[in-house]
Amino acid sequence: MIDAFDQIFVLLKHWALDWPFWPESLKPMLSVLFSIVPLMLVFALLFGITTVVERKAIGRIQNRYGPNRVGLPFTDLRMFGFGQFIADGIKALTKEDVVPRAADKVVHFLAPIALIVPVFLAYSVLPYGLNMAPIDMDTGVLFFFAVGAATELSVFMAGWSSRNKYSLLGAMRAIAQMISYEVPLIISTITVVMMVGSLSTVKIVEAQADYFGQLPHWHVFTPWGFAGFILFLIAAMAESNRSPFDLPEGESEIVAGYFIEYSGFKFALFFLAEYLGMFAVSGLAITLFLGGWTAPLAFLSWLPSWLWFFAKLLALIALFIWVRGTVPRLRMDQLMNFGWKFMLPMALINIAAAGLWRFLPAGFGRWAVCSAMLIVPYVLLGRGLMGGKLFTKRTYRYAE
Repeated sequence: MIDAFDQIFVLLKHWALDWPFWPESLKPMLSVLFSIVPLMLVFALLFGITTVVERKAIGRIQNRYGPNRVGLPFTDLRMFGFGQFIADGIKALTKEDVVPRAADKVVHFLAPIALIVPVFLAYSVLPYGLNMAPIDMDTGVLFFFAVGAATELSVFMAGWSSRNKYSLLGAMRAIAQMISYEVPLIISTITVVMMVGSLSTVKIVEAQADYFGQLPHWHVFTPWGFAGFILFLIAAMAESNRSPFDLPEGESEIVAGYFIEYSGFKFALFFLAEYLGMFAVSGLAITLFLGGWTAPLAFLSWLPSWLWFFAKLLALIALFIWVRGTVPRLRMDQLMNFGWKFMLPMALINIAAAGLWRFLPAGFGRWAVCSAMLIVPYVLLGRGLMGGKLFTKRTYRYAE
């Protein structure tokens, strides 16, 4: 019974495909649709709920109200504001689509589509549970980053086609940021690939499925895995344009970034792609460092594997929201210096630490050597980046 509940979505797909009236020639296409459509619906719904939760959480952090009125239409149910994303969707669909007269209308139209399609393609290689990877590729991690690289092209398309100097400036800043942080993002995954010996996301999760007593054998519980996980998360925030790395949308500096000339549903697609990209990169972080669909404790393995994947995903989403509500935005020079002078060197040093971990004998000595190999550069690079500045006590003053 437990196994059937764990594989309920796989069984439902096979049951739907086994209907006798399906032509054999259509079954391969139907199999693809039965995998893609549920993922699109689930993550689109998660996007809507996350926008409401994020606004309510940040409102709580900043001591103000979040959405708390909108509920189900044609009823008196307010649902604590959780109908807000439905209202936002209706507004986006009915809002006028304004295109600048001088814009390249074809490229302007294709830019949000070129952004949203690669994001959905990235979901195809993530294992959401036992036997629940839509595509089990030997090069799954490589495929994830290959399709993700197409987002830079769509950002440039949006900025250039709008024929607006502010949108073009925002696109250039966004591309510079995305390329700068894509390098440490990819390098931080090399340690996992080295240890597992495979680029398959399914095999990476299977390599973490063992337990030491009750404790899981996750990569994050090693010095190189913990450092790689932190580097990966920071780079993922920058890649997703999340605060404190949301400089492409710095309203106080460049109006609204590369999509300033977009409105209505096209603007909503950019908004959707940002959140879906955050979900996708969080799913990859779970796969690489947090054991994928495996349980955090051995005695909890009876719960469905897909439940653990989405529980970890929700935890990372909460982390992203918390960071957005508490960490101020960086300056452009700080962002670039942090990426090239700290993130990249630490990611390279982490590869050396992982290699040393692989060949040193197990024991306290291995932990001590690899930890020191990461802590010492962390302190030195951090002080170098600060330029000798020391942290001082923060004082609060009222404006006069």
